[in-house]
Amino acid sequence: MGKKAASTAVDIQTAKVADSAKKLKESSVRIEDSADRRTELASNRTALAAERTYSAWIRTGLFALASGAGAKTVLTGLMPAWIIQINGSALIVFSIFCYVAAVWRFIHSGAARPAPDVPRIDARILTAMSGFLSIISMVALVGLWLEY
Repeated sequence: MGKKAASTAVDIQTAKVADSAKKLKESSVRIEDSADRRTELASNRTALAAERTYSAWIRTGLFALASGAGAKTVLTGLMPAWIIQINGSALIVFSIFCYVAAVWRFIHSGAARPAPDVPRIDARILTAMSGFLSIISMVALVGLWLEY
């Protein structure tokens, strides 16, 4: 009877170990799935952050363009004309820089792996929009210099 009891105890322990191994395997699969999902969500956050960053650069560029174009009206009588012209020119050139930086930061957002689940705005559309705004800024810069 001693051998049978020992054999039964070994069988019980073997069953417990097998059950524990099965639970551990299931748990590791859940952890891997959870880690993969966290990675996907992080990629989504990165893609959305890239769009917010693009928006911030464009907003800053538009503000610089408006400030550069309005510099003459606001500063006339307060400063010499050449300072006003240089200030307005610098702000307009900065607006062009902002438009270029917006596209560059969007394209190099780091959201390449894994591909985000959220639909992304096509970079060609954003490039075209930034190019259009850059042309407007250049026209404003030429207008600023021809006006004086």
